[in-house]
Amino acid sequence: MESGWAGVRAGVIDWAVAGCVAATLLVTGLSQQHSGTNSALLGYALLVLGGLALAARRRAPVVVLVVTGMCAVGYQAAGFDVPAVAYLFAVYAAVRAGHRAVTVAASVAMLAALPLAALASGMHDTGEAFAQARGALELAWLVAAGAAGEALRQAERRAEEAERTREETARRRADEERLRIARELHDSLTHQISIIKVQAEVAVHVARRRGEQVPEALLAIQEAGREATRELRATLEALRDDDTSPPRGLDHVAELVESARTTGLDATLTIEGQQHDVPAAVSRTVYRIVQESLTNITRHAAATTASVRIDCRPDTLVIRIDDDGKATPDAASVPGVGLLGMRERVTALGGRLRAQPRGEGGFTVQAELPVDRTS
Repeated sequence: MESGWAGVRAGVIDWAVAGCVAATLLVTGLSQQHSGTNSALLGYALLVLGGLALAARRRAPVVVLVVTGMCAVGYQAAGFDVPAVAYLFAVYAAVRAGHRAVTVAASVAMLAALPLAALASGMHDTGEAFAQARGALELAWLVAAGAAGEALRQAERRAEEAERTREETARRRADEERLRIARELHDSLTHQISIIKVQAEVAVHVARRRGEQVPEALLAIQEAGREATRELRATLEALRDDDTSPPRGLDHVAELVESARTTGLDATLTIEGQQHDVPAAVSRTVYRIVQESLTNITRHAAATTASVRIDCRPDTLVIRIDDDGKATPDAASVPGVGLLGMRERVTALGGRLRAQPRGEGGFTVQAELPVDRTS
């Protein structure tokens, strides 16, 4: 909204400047005496056209430079001794846009054309023609307009560079903090959880070896240790993911499905539509959604089949994972950390996520991710 309003405001300013310059040139031309009616009308038209052309100086600075220059030469040839004010504005705009070589070439051509235009008007001898041309386009003002445009262009470039540097610094600090957290978690938790898991497994093994019944609490500790180890490993991998390693994305979903098959799950993958290049963030999110869904199915769903369907639409990717597990519509569903993480990823990309039991039994996860192919 702000960028749109800024564009409208810039357009209004451009038209206001163009109107003021056109009015100034026209008033200056009307204050002079002209004998030929046709040439006078042409001169007035060129004065107005040269001024109004400045309204497009941001969008097409080179075109405006050429148009204002031709208009200045034209009304000089028509006998109007009016300064080339519009051309000086165009020089400023062209240099600001970075077209320095074109501006220099056009200005040299103008310096050569204006005396010829004054001679063509038939109202001056050679000396007066050169004097009129020099008055119409003072070299000092020409240099000043070019220097002002170049100075502003350099200032804008330095501002953009400073903004980019700030973003890179903030990103680097975030990466460093993420790695520090990962190290702290590793040092403080991994060792202790590993000890708990190993001790529980040893106790279970000894009890079974002696033929004793393993207490349910001990089995729960063993499973909790394994689960905590897996979750902690996944968390550490996410924290260490600084995008320097090749990311896992849409192209690696087939590997996830194949890996799920090795656990005994009848998993299938279907890709519909034409695959296009998608932004890296969308590709990674697709991978994480499929990964988390298949992991949940393998661990908790007691399912025998699972289907992964990816629909590649022109502006949207739709990912759907279905299973035939034990979930039922009337069962209370409490979203776990995995589903919450999926929803956060999808929401951050402006998409939608639906995760719920199916009417015929089992569970479905469906995500719609918008794809901006211009980014």
